[in-house]
Amino acid sequence: MDMSGKGEARATRWAVGITGASGAIYGVRLIEELLKAGCEVGLVISDAGWRVLKEELGWDAARRQDSIRRAFGEAADDGRLRLYPSGDIGANIASGSYRMQGMVIVPCSMGTLSAVAHGSSDNLMTRAADVMLKEGRRLLLVPRETPLHAIHLENMLKLSRLGVSIVPAMPAFYYGPRTMEDLIDFLVGKLLDLMGFEHDLFRRWGDDGRA
Repeated sequence: MDMSGKGEARATRWAVGITGASGAIYGVRLIEELLKAGCEVGLVISDAGWRVLKEELGWDAARRQDSIRRAFGEAADDGRLRLYPSGDIGANIASGSYRMQGMVIVPCSMGTLSAVAHGSSDNLMTRAADVMLKEGRRLLLVPRETPLHAIHLENMLKLSRLGVSIVPAMPAFYYGPRTMEDLIDFLVGKLLDLMGFEHDLFRRWGDDGRA
């Protein structure tokens, strides 16, 4: 936990963005783990993201706050998880003076990635990401697209050179995954590693004495 100037504990804060790329479950699982770790989470979901949540996970895009409550329980009501409208560019997470550890956009569409790479911040998600860059905070993007063309790759390279962590949704198989949940947890675990959280979502290479 971070400590304030008065010596009082302040909750770790992260922003999470979910866009219209396939793989919304990655964002949902990450939020579950962040809440479990005691974090405060500011959530932004694009309109396309809501469509994917409906198609992939059966969420009711017409009753957004109810969907958040069903997915995350009391955290949606007690302040630990706050859903922001994507058009609310005046939200606290859009300000550099609002203290946060960083932001994860998971999954991240190529359109959102391009907007972040070019400093186009015309909605809350891209504005919050821009704030992470200007304040020198952690920014992790999880692109979920294939195949990739040169513009996609150039945008990722540009962001990587700015210190952004590009974490493609690429599963690993060395640890013997048996279920879809195992594959999802592997990626979420990689994100948590980069964010500085301890977890046991997957077996690490060498844990069984092989390396």
